[in-house]
Amino acid sequence: MSGRGEHYFSARPRAASRTSTVRLELTDLDIQLQTDSGIFSHGRLDPGTKILLERAPLPRVRGDILDLGCGYGPIALALASRRKRARVWAVDVNERAVVLTRQNAEALGRGNVFSRMPDEVPGDVRFAAIYSNPPIRIGKKALHELLLSWLARLLPGGSAVLVVHKHLGSDSLARWLDGQGFPTTRLLSERGYRLLEVRPADEGPAT
Repeated sequence: MSGRGEHYFSARPRAASRTSTVRLELTDLDIQLQTDSGIFSHGRLDPGTKILLERAPLPRVRGDILDLGCGYGPIALALASRRKRARVWAVDVNERAVVLTRQNAEALGRGNVFSRMPDEVPGDVRFAAIYSNPPIRIGKKALHELLLSWLARLLPGGSAVLVVHKHLGSDSLARWLDGQGFPTTRLLSERGYRLLEVRPADEGPAT
């Protein structure tokens, strides 16, 4: 949150720009990323995001990858580094986040990252995998609509991996996704965060 009445999911943050650098250090990656005020997890790597990047499985099938709610781009850029031949879509409603992710990708030479607003992603693009630290604070109704719209674009055999803290409703979200026809499995629980794998509708849980 970056000001009274303003959130990181505001389309055009009013907060004055205050850039800083975050080090993204993983077992297979060590890069510097620029962050800015008015976007999610400004000035630091969110602990849930780090758990997702350290523990989430890589895509099971080939195809495009989506970072839903990209912020300044740590998930998209890590995935683009690990899957250099895959197109990685970094999507956010926050214009400042989209621009910053694009700039970080350019600085790192990650030409396979496509940073876009949601309505700029072609409607015929489907995804082998979706990764997200979803914007829980937009409210349950908006969150559900967001997830349903993108999960419907998973390829057969694909999956989504979400990281959600237990105090922010991870378990109830998993039950709701199951009830909507998207088989959902808890992959792990670490430091209060749940890592959830969501399969396409009409597919069973991964075995």
